[in-house]
Amino acid sequence: AAVDLSAIGERTIIIDCDVLQGDGGTRTAAITGGFVALVEALHKMRDENLLSSKAIPIHGYLAAVSVGIVDRRELLDLNYEEDVRASVDMNVVMLEGGRFVEVQATAKGQPFSQEQFTRLLNLARAGIEKLIEVQKQVLKDIL
Repeated sequence: AAVDLSAIGERTIIIDCDVLQGDGGTRTAAITGGFVALVEALHKMRDENLLSSKAIPIHGYLAAVSVGIVDRRELLDLNYEEDVRASVDMNVVMLEGGRFVEVQATAKGQPFSQEQFTRLLNLARAGIEKLIEVQKQVLKDIL
C-alpha cells in the first residue's frame, strides 16, 4: 500500500527486520523501521536506473504503533507488561495524512465500544504522525 508497484517492475523487495531490543510493540517497530529501509532500497534502485521513473515510488510515509486499554486507560506504544495486562490491544498502520493500511484490534476480555475504538484510533494517529516526523528527518536527504 505504500509503494507504487508498477514503478518497480517485476521485482520483489524483501525487508527483514530484527528488533534487537524490544519491550512490546516489536511488530510495529519493525514496520516503522522497515519503511525507512524500503525507502533507502528504492533510492538505491533509482540511482541504478532500475525504476521506471526518477521519483521514489511511494504513496507517502508509513508508520505503525500499538495502542490499547490497560486498567481502563488508553495507552500508546504498550510495553510488554502493559500488553499482557491490556483488555484491548490494537495495532494500527497508516500512511501520512491519516490513510489506513491496517487496523487489528482484539478485546481480550469484555468487548469495547465504538467510542473507545475511535479514541484509540485518534491516539494511534497522533503517535504515527510523530513517528513520521522522525522518518522525515532521517530520510530528508533522500526524499
